[in-house]
Amino acid sequence: MTDRATPPLHAGLLVVQPLRRRHCAECRRGPLALLVLEEGAPRCLDCADLGHLVFLPRGDTALTRRSREESGLSAVVVRFNRRQGRYERQGVLVEEAGLSRAEERCLADAEARRRRRTRDGRRRAAEDLRFTEAFAREIHRLFPGCPTDRAEAIAAHASVRGSGRVGRSAAGRALSEGAVISAVVAAVRHVDTSYDQLLMSGVARHEARRRIAGAVEARLREWATGLGTESGAGAETRDDAGAESV
Repeated sequence: MTDRATPPLHAGLLVVQPLRRRHCAECRRGPLALLVLEEGAPRCLDCADLGHLVFLPRGDTALTRRSREESGLSAVVVRFNRRQGRYERQGVLVEEAGLSRAEERCLADAEARRRRRTRDGRRRAAEDLRFTEAFAREIHRLFPGCPTDRAEAIAAHASVRGSGRVGRSAAGRALSEGAVISAVVAAVRHVDTSYDQLLMSGVARHEARRRIAGAVEARLREWATGLGTESGAGAETRDDAGAESV
């Protein structure tokens, strides 16, 4: 700040953080951390009848607004930025009691937000559970031979919120037959065949899928008809596919 720098016009009281050493023109105390300009002369906060106020730095918009609402007397604090050539807001001076009341209001809001987040979390969890159960029922409808624990595991994996998996696609949320079958196929591919081992051994994805296609189809037929055993065609094809990849 220079001697000729003039604080901006402001609807209310304005307090300046000086950039150089200034003393109060009335009581001669100084150097002043904060001052009020009256007719171009600096006054300390005590001489300007603002000494009882406390400084609240900028940063928390809600707390600042509420502190000014709760204070009968307040002032905006500014400091001159030489590089920008303008005064910039640094915070406010407010009554201590007003600041305390504002802090209580903000804490109450924070608690309310916490309770709302908890309620929303419980609601989403209940919605997710209902959706996963519906997805598992649809798997059982299409594949009555699918073991219950497998159907539940497939549904839970496919329907994880925010996962981007097929269960969370538009078709998946609508429980379309294609989406449900896609989720089952993906689960069979990774759990019941040597697909993952083929990928890890360097086999290209499309080739790996070709090799285990028979195992996937066999498992789907088994679950769709309820015939066969848990370790039937799929297990045998795992051995065949693994041997083929050597």
